[in-house]
Amino acid sequence: MRAITKGAEPPSLTAHRQTAHCDYDNYTDKAALRQALVSEQRGICCYCMGRIRNGPATMKIEHWRCQHYHQDKQLNYCNLLAACIGGNGQPPHLQHCDTRKGDQDLKWNPADPVHVIENRLRYEPDGSIRSDDATFDTQLDRVLNLNLALLKNNRKGVLDAVLSWWRHEKARLRGPVPKARFEAERNRWINGMGDLEPFCQVAIWWLEQRIARMQA
Repeated sequence: MRAITKGAEPPSLTAHRQTAHCDYDNYTDKAALRQALVSEQRGICCYCMGRIRNGPATMKIEHWRCQHYHQDKQLNYCNLLAACIGGNGQPPHLQHCDTRKGDQDLKWNPADPVHVIENRLRYEPDGSIRSDDATFDTQLDRVLNLNLALLKNNRKGVLDAVLSWWRHEKARLRGPVPKARFEAERNRWINGMGDLEPFCQVAIWWLEQRIARMQA
């Protein structure tokens, strides 16, 4: 999970909120909404960070605060995120992200800068995602099912890749890797205008941990 910087909402959503009896179900320009959400998230799911593409069969429009209990937020763009399909149609134990979450609430929103979501998460060597906040840690498991084996393996693959890069750099330099190289590698994972790599935040987190230790 990584922080999401919300951009401008589609003009059609702004116009729809100004009509009588408006709600999410009678908003007809969901294609524009999907495009805006996928673009600002740079092609990764708001929760698991797996790849998403614009389209009703390849992603879901997620209400961070669900429509059922928070009808006043159903057309609030800050409450809307792009999520993966999340095992839709699979048994509950194989579902994740919005599909698993349903009408349940989460404590922290990746799109709210006040929540500073990246500071609330860490990644274990086996690919597990954890939080020092006990409530949120439980929600990662039980509400979002982010420690599903498939997702853990994908995150571990990214972690293994960045560890391999580190070992390669140490061998190439025949000594410690300087902070500037860690910063450049971190920036490589972040920079650009196109899609991010799936599960990229695992590598970014690990690199930032190394940089912080070198600054201490």
